[in-house]
Amino acid sequence: MKVLAALSGGVDSAVAAARAVEAGHEVTAVHLALSRNPQSHRTGARGCCTIEDSNDAFRAADMLGAPFYVWDMSAEFQEKVIADFIHEYSEGRTPNPCLRCNESIKFEAVLERAMNLGFDAVCTGHYAQVIDGPHGRELHRAVDPTKDQSYVLGVLTAEQISHSMFPLGNSTKVEVRAEAERRGILVAQKPDSHDICFIPDGDTAGWLSRQIETVPGDVIDAETGNKVGTHPGAQAFTVGQRRGLALGNPTGDGARRYVVDVDVKNNTVLVGPPMLLDINVIEAVNPRWAGPLPTNGQRIHVQVRAHGDALPARVELTEEGIRVVLDEFLRGVAAGQAAVIYDDTRVIGSATISRSRRMENA
Repeated sequence: MKVLAALSGGVDSAVAAARAVEAGHEVTAVHLALSRNPQSHRTGARGCCTIEDSNDAFRAADMLGAPFYVWDMSAEFQEKVIADFIHEYSEGRTPNPCLRCNESIKFEAVLERAMNLGFDAVCTGHYAQVIDGPHGRELHRAVDPTKDQSYVLGVLTAEQISHSMFPLGNSTKVEVRAEAERRGILVAQKPDSHDICFIPDGDTAGWLSRQIETVPGDVIDAETGNKVGTHPGAQAFTVGQRRGLALGNPTGDGARRYVVDVDVKNNTVLVGPPMLLDINVIEAVNPRWAGPLPTNGQRIHVQVRAHGDALPARVELTEEGIRVVLDEFLRGVAAGQAAVIYDDTRVIGSATISRSRRMENA
């Protein structure tokens, strides 16, 4: 097959591309330039897609003997990832930019361009598996649960999955680094990327304060309705947050308060004890299906954080999307997060959480 290997400049994508070459595919390498900001160059980068990363990607492609190109995707990234991130926070929601990047850039814009250029598949270094199933190619969890990235790939459609290759899905990170050493890949020990790539210092609240006009407002006790403090701007807070509240009035029993809701319209942050964060019903919109739709009442597992647990539940289809009823309470779910639903290891699909609540006898 003709395969387009997306090289980020890290060890995972380099080994994935090497495996595609070794499997006999005709591989062309591409690096995605997602920013034109020269400040994105930083030594020992822990984000992705910096100038340093592009140089590492070129060296990996050269070692593999693969043609190498750089695609300028900065305009698309600004519009579909960064602007979306700012908008979601301005509306009081908590987005995951890595999901949006996979959805809009790596497996929409890039895959579409690759297909138009005659490629059969796009290969990346994500830890997930594509397996032939009774209804076509299916997206499954990686064998290494500590590195599984099926959650951030949950936005992929069945058509996109059919043209995707994830050669690392059957390996552990330790095995991948050891293989990179054997192959002489120079980035074998390069640190993994953890930060949001367009917020290199990791200060999300500080970065947002420079993007969104903020107005100080009240912090309200959700149980009593009393004002217990002030905040610099509601958009800087997310459900489940405790740090940064700086409340002057402690609770009667001295317990810590957490953010239990963010009301951007009224510029208020509601706080309360942790039990107010416990929910068992999730409503989500804009579903994207990785294969056949689930049936109403189907038993599934749902995951709402990239490194969270998959929890047993049942799913119902609604006019807006899906409704997930959990077997047990889950703490601190924010609107804007993605709910990815699974049938064992298979990804069924995902949707964006619009509301979560507590319902007795659900």
